[in-house]
Amino acid sequence: MRELAVVVPAYNEARLLPGTLAALAAQSDRDFTLVVVDNASTDGTATLAAGFAGDVRVVTETRPGAGTAADTGFRYAIAGGATKLLRTDADCLPARDWVATGRSLLDRVELACGRSVPRRDENPTWAQRRIYPAVVRAAARIGRWQHRSTTARAPFVLVHGHNLAVTADLYERCGGTPREALEDGAEDVTLLNRAREHSGRIIRADNLVVETSLRRLRGWGPRRTLLWHWDRRYRPTGETVHVR
Repeated sequence: MRELAVVVPAYNEARLLPGTLAALAAQSDRDFTLVVVDNASTDGTATLAAGFAGDVRVVTETRPGAGTAADTGFRYAIAGGATKLLRTDADCLPARDWVATGRSLLDRVELACGRSVPRRDENPTWAQRRIYPAVVRAAARIGRWQHRSTTARAPFVLVHGHNLAVTADLYERCGGTPREALEDGAEDVTLLNRAREHSGRIIRADNLVVETSLRRLRGWGPRRTLLWHWDRRYRPTGETVHVR
């Protein structure tokens, strides 16, 4: 295990995972271990992940949930000796400097919450490129009020589970990502709020960039997607819960 590990939870991502693997293989900084957590996939996700052209470990987590899978990956990496951790998802395309930027950020902060933009290869509309991200940013401003705390050592910032960098030390100190069902909570917000109680070295990092899929927005529609972001006021059922 190398000093820096990239954790990628994956459930039935045989269609989109190859793009993520290609983006990681094209990083300007290749000195990392890739930990793909196969969340009981049935479509060959694990086999694809094992074919990554680099230092890769494929870990299995049978209990469903992105937070649970992410926690398994993070703790596997920490147990192996990684001290810097990055996470993205299997439908994302990290920018070419993503690993290098995350490594640099973790030299001075303990948690960096990166920026998410729509995948260009999905041909986003103007509204999907401009209006939807603006609404998400506005929701984060409301979050500063909803998640205010007299004991937090850092302010609330916009966080995406598919784009963050955290030190192993802070991850363990704060208790890490919650091991809960996908529909039960926002695991990225919970991790952020746990971390805020333990560190003042938390930032929003707009230079840490990934492109993410619009499949949730297109599959659920704007209203349901925004209600999902708003404390899970929309709760999908069945397989649709895994649309991320």
